[in-house]
Amino acid sequence: MLFRRRIVVALVTSALAFPLLSLSGASASSPRRAPQCVVSLSPSATETLYAIGAGPQVRAVDKDSNYPTKGLPPASKRIDALNPSVESVIGICPRTATHPSTKPDLVIISYDANSIKEKLRALGIKVVEQDAPATLAGAYAQMRQLGALTGHARAAAKLVSHIATTITRDVASIAPHPKKVINVYYELDPTYYSLTSTTFVGSLLKSLGLVNIADAQSTSADAGYPQLNSEYIISSNPQLILLADTKCCQASAATLAQRPGFSSVSAVVHHHVVGLNDDVASRWGPRLAVLMNRLTDAVRTVLHDQSLWG
Repeated sequence: MLFRRRIVVALVTSALAFPLLSLSGASASSPRRAPQCVVSLSPSATETLYAIGAGPQVRAVDKDSNYPTKGLPPASKRIDALNPSVESVIGICPRTATHPSTKPDLVIISYDANSIKEKLRALGIKVVEQDAPATLAGAYAQMRQLGALTGHARAAAKLVSHIATTITRDVASIAPHPKKVINVYYELDPTYYSLTSTTFVGSLLKSLGLVNIADAQSTSADAGYPQLNSEYIISSNPQLILLADTKCCQASAATLAQRPGFSSVSAVVHHHVVGLNDDVASRWGPRLAVLMNRLTDAVRTVLHDQSLWG
C-alpha cells in the first residue's frame, strides 16, 4: 500500500510541475546516430520502446517495467525509478568496440526523483523527461519523440496511427446519451484517490460521455488527483465504478461490496463494477487501445442495462 501511495504522490507532483508534455532538453528530431544503450526509468516508455522495435537498444529499465513479458533486461539491470542513484545508471552499459563507455547514450524518466536528471546531465548523459500527459496528443507526441530519438520514427508513427484509429472508433461506437447520465467513480487505490476529467485517463472517460464524480471535489492543490471519501462516493451513487487497483491492492467487485455503505451503490447493485489491470490503466504507451476498449465495453454495458433506464 505504501508503494501505491508513493506512485499517486509522484503522479500529483509530476502534474503540478509539468502540466503539459515536457521534452526536457531533448530534440524531437532524429539523432545522427541511434543510441546503442538506452535506460528507461518509465514503464510507459519501456512499453513504447519495445513496441516500435527499439528493444535491443534498451539495456536497463526501472523495477516496475513488466511489459512486454519477454525480452526485458534481467533483474540485475533493474533500477528503482523512485529512488535512483547515479551509480546505478552510469555503469549499466556493456563496453563494446562501438560503445566503449559504460554510460548510457539516452536515459528516459517520467519522474525526476533525487534530481537524477541534473546529476546525469552533469556527466554528459542525455536525459529525456516524459511526464504523465494530460491529453492524447501529449501521449502521441511522446511516442513519436521516442521513435525519433532511437531511430524508429516510422514505427512510432505507425503505432500512433493504430492507437488513434482504435480510440476514434471506440468513441464513435458510443452514441450521445444525454438522457442516460452515467456517473463514474475511478479508483486509484482503496484510500479513495481518484482522477478528474483534466487528467489523461479522465479525458478518455469524458469522451465517452461519462460524468466523473471526482470533478466536483477537485482543487488546484491536487492537480486532478483528489482524494475522495466513502460518504461522498456513496452519496454520488455512481452507475459505473472502475477499479484501477486490482493488482496492487486486490480490489474487486466483491471487496468493494463489503465496504460499509457500498452495497447500496448503483454500480454494485447492478453489477457494473469493472476491474482494470493496474498497469494498463496507469500507463500511456502502446496498450492505450486496450484500455480504451475496456472502458468502452463497460460504458456500453451500462447503457444497455434496461434495469437502470427502464
